[in-house]
Amino acid sequence: MGIMALIAMVTATESLKENIRVEFSSLGTDSFTIGPKRNSGFFKGKRPAPSTPITYREARQFSKIAPSDVLVSSSIFASATAIIGRNSNRTDPNIQILGVDENYLDVSNIPLSHGRGFSSSEINAGTPLIIIGSNIKDKLFEPWEDVVGSNLLLSGSRYTVIGVLESRGASFGMSQDNQCLITTTAVRRQFSDVNRSYTITCAVADTEFLEKSTDFATGAFRMIRGDMPGAPSSFDISKSNSLVETLLEATSGITIAAAVIGIITLFGAGIGLMNIMLVSVSERTREIGTRKSLGASARAIRTQFLVEVIIIGQIGGFVGITAGLGIGNIIASFFETPFVIPWEWIAIGMTLCMITSLASGYYPATKAAKLDPITALGRA
Repeated sequence: MGIMALIAMVTATESLKENIRVEFSSLGTDSFTIGPKRNSGFFKGKRPAPSTPITYREARQFSKIAPSDVLVSSSIFASATAIIGRNSNRTDPNIQILGVDENYLDVSNIPLSHGRGFSSSEINAGTPLIIIGSNIKDKLFEPWEDVVGSNLLLSGSRYTVIGVLESRGASFGMSQDNQCLITTTAVRRQFSDVNRSYTITCAVADTEFLEKSTDFATGAFRMIRGDMPGAPSSFDISKSNSLVETLLEATSGITIAAAVIGIITLFGAGIGLMNIMLVSVSERTREIGTRKSLGASARAIRTQFLVEVIIIGQIGGFVGITAGLGIGNIIASFFETPFVIPWEWIAIGMTLCMITSLASGYYPATKAAKLDPITALGRA
């Protein structure tokens, strides 16, 4: 039970960590994001004023002055409850609409299963084009139908499909295959970007120049936003690798808690196993006396009981690890995180089982080895 609790919690935690690595690996370790400043809490009894959103003009201006070795993409969230229609078919009102530019797919490292991305001329013209997720394709199209080139209705406006996103599963319980991409210009025309903030993502050619590019972006965007010298920046810059590290550090506390709980449970299991072996010694005094009278040494008796308790402990450990892997991955499946096998923790679990077995079985084995054969036969 102790090993099962330990492995189950560690497996679920490792699955969450793996999901974090997978989801943020698309951004790579050579990118950073400029977003609106997050204000929270209270200052002098007052909640701080909402941050000023990053506008379309500011995002485009930054793209123009960015160095040639920095690939810049801007995007804007439009809706999370949109409906996509085709002929008489309709999706559920849970489609996420994101406005992007021509560099978004490359910067975000999002692959397409069919079609192509947007061109700069289509972005500037606001051409009604759309890239759909795989769930939307499966919902509105038959397997034999051509998706690229067909027309869809988005909130009453007609869009032409130019691509289909490769299936990416779910991220933190939310499906990424229910997402549609349209141009930022189309978002401004149909959804309006008043009070909406743009997100700017920058990818550098080499990780070595990430710090230098981040510093340049900070200075350039402060100038664009009109931040006064000495005043704090009116925006936040986050690096993809630092965000991953922060999230992984947050989950490491869960792993430590799981280990502590598992070890405490193992301690209780060790006490129970020792009591079982003490009872076994008491019930097998005749066997011990007979073996000793036939010439068995104290070492042989002690070895016999130690081997028994080790076998019992390892069998219990194997069953606990198997059950823990199953329970942990079942828990992880509810959050739609990947299946994992924490080999390092399995090795630690088996080692703990061995240590617990030896610690709990040594005293009963020593007690059995010290039994006097005449006394043992007399008790029997």
